[in-house]
Amino acid sequence: MNLSARAETENWPRLEESLNYSFHNRALLAEAMTHRSYANEHFEENLPDNERLEFLGDAVLDLVISQYLMKTLTNSPEGELTRVRAEVVSLPGLAGLARSLDIGSGLLLGRGEERSGGRDKSSLLADALEALFGAIFTDNGFEAAEVVILPLFVPMLQQASNDEGQDYKSRLQEFLQATHRDLPVYVLVDSTGPAHDRIYHVDVLVDGRTHGSGHGRTKKSAEQTAAKAALAQLDNNS
Repeated sequence: MNLSARAETENWPRLEESLNYSFHNRALLAEAMTHRSYANEHFEENLPDNERLEFLGDAVLDLVISQYLMKTLTNSPEGELTRVRAEVVSLPGLAGLARSLDIGSGLLLGRGEERSGGRDKSSLLADALEALFGAIFTDNGFEAAEVVILPLFVPMLQQASNDEGQDYKSRLQEFLQATHRDLPVYVLVDSTGPAHDRIYHVDVLVDGRTHGSGHGRTKKSAEQTAAKAALAQLDNNS
């Protein structure tokens, strides 16, 4: 490992403590924390980046969350299970967890990525968190990954499931009709990520101005999040 990475690697034991998991194969931890920009700049070290582990971790996370929802929301239809999972396993949700774990301080980044603020980029942090889940699965199997993942996500899942039945788009439309304002317009601003893991970015316009933004793994969930943000803003201004 390059000496320039010493400060980052010194943070890894603290990260393991936060995850309540100690790696048997520490090369997997190093791989999960290595961004492509660092691997490219230090090609002579032949370091794998974390993209393959991120791909695996995404699948492991979806399975853990899906299994939990099947066990706990026994009377909920498929659409509701999908909504709860999509709301929690989202770019904002993953990035927020990664920040709470201080993953950014332990990432191995190239100089350009470092200068551009890569340690706090939501997409980069979310990918690193999923890579860690993939690394734990590879290191010690599904049950070990589940033990790490559930304590991190259960509070968010419980909150999302408590929102069952709340259609923020309908509520926003009703609010605007009651206050004699134009109906909302939803605009797809951007979509990021690979085809198997697309994140949609939506703005909601009211009277021609942006009043809320949302992200989600489906356009519908992104629109719901944007409508929720717009309702909060309009309520504060009323």
